Amino acid sequence: MNATTLNELPLEKIVERILATRQITRADQHSLLALSNLNAQEKLLINRLFDRLRMGLLKVVD
Repeated sequence: MNATTLNELPLEKIVERILATRQITRADQHSLLALSNLNAQEKLLINRLFDRLRMGLLKVVD
C-alpha cells in the first residue's frame, strides 16, 4: 500500500486491516510514522500497532 492510498483511507480502517491480517508493509510503517496532527485516539491506534510490531505479533511484508 502506498502513502497516497493510506491518506485516502480512514486511519481506523488501515489499523483494522493491519491487525486482521497481522501484516504491515514498510510503506504502511513509513506512512504511519509521517502522519501529523493526530488526535489522542489516532495516536493510541498507531501506538498499538507499533507495540505489536515490537512484540513480534505483526509480520513486516513488502
